[in-house]
Amino acid sequence: MNAPSISEAEWTLMEALWERAPQTASEVAKVLQPSTGWAVNTVRTMLSRLVEKGAILSGENEAGVREFSPAFARYAMVRAESESFLKRVFQGAAQPLLVHFAKRSNLSAEEIDQLKQLLDESVKKNLRRKS
Repeated sequence: MNAPSISEAEWTLMEALWERAPQTASEVAKVLQPSTGWAVNTVRTMLSRLVEKGAILSGENEAGVREFSPAFARYAMVRAESESFLKRVFQGAAQPLLVHFAKRSNLSAEEIDQLKQLLDESVKKNLRRKS
């Protein structure tokens, strides 16, 4: 099963669950309220939407209270969102994306070296595939 696409607000909620899970709706609301201002009912609605999308799982704890946990690891969701962004904004082409960010980012020498290393590894991997 592929990770579903989620909104920016839903991403905020997922971050709280990746930080600690399982959590009840009240616990999630308590964590997010200072930064978002969301009421418990708002959080419950969003949690229900995320369950419907398959992004989170729900079940009852020993006290019979509904708890929520991520259905996917953070890296899986990051990958799905990255692929969606690449397709939507750059028609699936990685090269214009990389050029865009390289030109508009203030990269340190260390970050540039890391990017060069990743690109070199990618070139080597592609050459091996073609051989």
